[in-house]
Amino acid sequence: MGRGDGVDPAVVADLFLEEASRLGVGYADARVQVYRYRLVYVENGVVKEASYTTTAGLGVRVVEGGAQGYSSTTRLDRQGVRAAVEEALSAARAVASAGGLRVELAGSPGRGRARSAYSRDPMQVDLAEMVEVALSANRAASSVEGVASSATRLGVQHDWRVVATTDGGLAEVEVRLVGLVQSATGRAPGSSLETVYDGRSMVAGWEFVESQDWESLAIEVARLAVESSRARVPEAGRYDVILDPEVVGLLLHEAFGHASEGDLVASGASVLAGRLGSRVAPEWVTIVDDGLHPEGYYVPFDDEASSKGETVVVDRGVLRSHLTGRVEAARLGLPVTGNARVQSYAHPHLVRQTNFYMKPGDWGLEEMLEDTRRGLLVTAKGARGGQTDPGQGTFTFNMGVTYLVEGGEAREPLRGVSITGRILEVLNSIDAVGGDLRVSTSVFGGCGKGGQLVRVGDGGPHVRVRGMLVGGR
Repeated sequence: MGRGDGVDPAVVADLFLEEASRLGVGYADARVQVYRYRLVYVENGVVKEASYTTTAGLGVRVVEGGAQGYSSTTRLDRQGVRAAVEEALSAARAVASAGGLRVELAGSPGRGRARSAYSRDPMQVDLAEMVEVALSANRAASSVEGVASSATRLGVQHDWRVVATTDGGLAEVEVRLVGLVQSATGRAPGSSLETVYDGRSMVAGWEFVESQDWESLAIEVARLAVESSRARVPEAGRYDVILDPEVVGLLLHEAFGHASEGDLVASGASVLAGRLGSRVAPEWVTIVDDGLHPEGYYVPFDDEASSKGETVVVDRGVLRSHLTGRVEAARLGLPVTGNARVQSYAHPHLVRQTNFYMKPGDWGLEEMLEDTRRGLLVTAKGARGGQTDPGQGTFTFNMGVTYLVEGGEAREPLRGVSITGRILEVLNSIDAVGGDLRVSTSVFGGCGKGGQLVRVGDGGPHVRVRGMLVGGR
């Protein structure tokens, strides 16, 4: 595997294992990371940013006396590695002597090397080529009549990690991620401003950027922004709602996925605590967390070197699993699912999702529309976030472009739509699951938890929810 700005994580990992052995620690693991990121940002035809950043460092965890201690450093020679191990050991002993939370580790780590597929390394692309792609998309959006402003971001990432553990784990993973997101603010005559955004990211090389028609995407976003600016706000109430795959992914990730994370379950802060084996959805609903989905983010190993494949969380309506790392698996008496993740070498482990999505069914979207007498088709284009409470299982999300469904067709555009409810009630109100599975990830953001941001993917097919509570006027 290629080197990253002069640092070879595998060499640093070997130094860690030598120093941990020298000190005779009971258990220790290390995360060595080289992270590189390039960004081009264009606003209204002006290049506002063209940047390149790189970071490299080592994070060490020691478990001693039943307690965890962490340390991190950017000094990657032997002296720096030795100091990091000693500091993590000292921290663990301090926590143990203070009677802190005792931990055990379940399962066994894996071993292997993995690199996401690519043809043209995005980190080697000339910055001028990146600028031209972003500028052309931005100009295309600005050319649409009624567009008040246009912003385009083009980003590429290379994340190279080696995780080594003193009980035999050794996982080396390289991920390249590329993508573009376009936003536009439109105002039709006599209307208010409305902003819509959309984009595409893929774990791939620069060839993905070259394969896409970014100008057409930008024009579509701009036209939707102008169209949405003249749309009315619907009456609040209960509707039969068809959710597009991105909304399904958002809903599942935020309102259900976090509730399935083992650290929240163990602390009692999850609506799913104590529900394993019980029915939480109809039999046509299956939900999984999969580190290897080809359209999502690539997580063949987590940051404890545990292998990560597909974890079936809900199997035909029945809750079958929580997401765990080695600590949470031991605490809950469950298998290790490979979901201990960190934002970077400098962060402690948290249980996090990878690619969380609903499996497809057998409905077609047209069939779903034809079967909906009157309702809404809700999309995530322009969605503005919301709030969730995993302990109560409640959520509120401000949605993007929405259409009134009448006579079997998506007709009048609407704006200012929000969806709200209790996730278990909503899951049990799903009566149609489409066959058009889509999973997506992003090079511009991810999932936030505990002050950390990690790359994730989410999605599903189109689904219909009967009697969903919708906010509006």
